[in-house]
Amino acid sequence: MDGNLLGPDPTMLPARDEPQGALDSGTDPADVAARWPDFSAAWAALAEAALNSGENVAAYAYARTGYHRGLDQLRRSGWKGFGPIPWSHAPNQGFLRALAALARAAKAINDTEEYERCSTFLADSDPAAPAALGL
Repeated sequence: MDGNLLGPDPTMLPARDEPQGALDSGTDPADVAARWPDFSAAWAALAEAALNSGENVAAYAYARTGYHRGLDQLRRSGWKGFGPIPWSHAPNQGFLRALAALARAAKAINDTEEYERCSTFLADSDPAAPAALGL
């Protein structure tokens, strides 16, 4: 028993200092994604840039990649498909950013069902995340 009578403990992804440091120092997110293809923050950055440029289909593809790579890491960290994924924990932010970008890209290509699913998943992960990410 995890001691939490209200639900599962929050999932906290491990820090990824090397790829995060590369992004923080200004390395092109495409180069970071190529070197660390499982690093959701790089895919999220690519998706956000594509959204800002009006490249909605590319944004959708980048965001979906970051989302799926993040799901893999969440599962390896003990996540069972539900429960909190706190925005306040910096290593979780790449996944949550990719999820928010996927919602925005889905909305931009008129995929209402995917937009609603992703928006709900984001709010269920952490009620603070949608506001932090502009959704």
